Formats: sequence, structure tokens, C-alpha cells
Amino acid sequence: MSATVSFSVPSPRGPRTATVSYARVGAGEPLLLLHGIGHHRQAWDPVVDILATERDVIAVDLPGFGESPALPDGLRHDLSTVVPVLGALCEALEIERPHVAGNSLGGLLALELGREKLVRSVTALSPAGFWTPVERRYAFGVLMAMRQGARQLPLPVVERLSRTAVGRAALTSTIYARPGRRSPEAVVAETLALANAAAFSETLKAGTTVQFTDDIPAVPVTVAWGTKDRLLVRRQGVRAKQIIPRARLVRLPGCGHVPMNDDPALVARVVLDGSR
Repeated sequence: MSATVSFSVPSPRGPRTATVSYARVGAGEPLLLLHGIGHHRQAWDPVVDILATERDVIAVDLPGFGESPALPDGLRHDLSTVVPVLGALCEALEIERPHVAGNSLGGLLALELGREKLVRSVTALSPAGFWTPVERRYAFGVLMAMRQGARQLPLPVVERLSRTAVGRAALTSTIYARPGRRSPEAVVAETLALANAAAFSETLKAGTTVQFTDDIPAVPVTVAWGTKDRLLVRRQGVRAKQIIPRARLVRLPGCGHVPMNDDPALVARVVLDGSR
């Protein structure tokens, strides 16, 4: 079941109230799950039940995505704002230094939380921020095309496409290596999430200057990359290992950019191992 929490965050014009939607299940040490740009917390659904057998799992809709409203006026959807907002979220939920796992944008945010020593461990699945300028422009071009397609397709067309494996591939093969495994309902929901994401454009714009360049010596880090990632190519994982030399670098054979649906058992194992 989803819930919402509101909490105060500082802004240049005084305190503002942020509201975040999340789902929480399981028992054990806390584990925060962060999705990618234009996605929503349901991206983690294929692995949540496995993780919940050993962790107190909190899957979050990032501000301006999924069911979470955009940040209030005076707060930007950039790393320097969203990372403290996530820290304040943990305080509001009375979670002290959770483990964190993130995918894509969520992976970058997870690494930033690790750099700020706000978490116990980091597992980053195909994290943003390790690209060359050419790779970033390519990825952003693909994302903008996906967003435009999601906004232009009428809902009845999306629903019709979702009912066949070929249609699901047409809608989601950029992020899944095995799009036929995604349920029709999930494909419709994530297409709508991409179309309606209030913070998409501002987040993407903020990402044009992002490059992750700092080591994270204070907490355990796992970086995992799908061998069939078509959005952020896997050689970026090698760069991540060079920048964070103590990180565990894991290959996800046969997985795409959002690997949780392509191989739930493998991804769950990587996240659990990374959050010991």
C-alpha cells in the first residue's frame, strides 16, 4: 500500500514543505529504493517481495515523479536539492542511515547519498553520471524521444500495444532487455508515469552538467551494469570502478538499463549482498 509523508526542507526563501509518496514493506535493516528519470517506484516491484524477506523496504516516488508532486517553488530538481530532500525524508520516516539502492538517476542519487555519508551502503544499477559528453547527449536524446512518444500516444493505443509482446517491446525495449516479461498493466502505468512526470524536463536539464568524479571511501559501494543496457552503455561501469576503486563491480548478464524486471532473482541477490 502506498502512503505519503510531508516534511519541511530549507529553501533560499525559507522553509518549504515537500511531499513524497512511498510504499513500505518487510522487516530488517532499512533499504531505500530509488527509480530512474521518468519512472516510478513500481519499477522495483519485481524484486520488492524478495528484498522484503530480509529488509525493511521503502520504495520512493522521487519528487515530481510517480505519485509525488514536484518540489515547491524555490526548490530545484537538481542533485544539490534532491539529495538533502531524501535525507529529510529519511528523518521524517525515522530511518537512520538506510541502505540505498538506485537505478539510473536513482543510482546517481544513491551514490551522492553515499558521498554525503547519509547511508550505510550503496547499490547503484546503471547509475547516471559516468558518461562522456557524446554518451550523455545520446542518452538524453533517447529519453526525450521516449517522453515525447509517451505524451503523444493516446491511452487506448498504449493499452492496445501493451497487450502483445511486440507492442510491449515497442514501448519499453529501450530500457528492458526482455520487455515481453513486463505485464501489460505495468507497461501502461509506466508509460503514463513518463508522460506525466512533472519534474522530467527540469531534472534532465540539470543533468547536462552532471559528472560523478568523487571516490566514496566511507561506505560499501556496489555498481552493477546490465550487459544489454542500451541507454547507458556498460563501459561506463568500468569508469565508475576507476573513480570508486573499492566498489564491487557486477555484471548483470542479459539485463537492460532497468534490470529489475529482466532478472529479478539476480538483481535482488546483488542488492542484498551489497547491503550486508
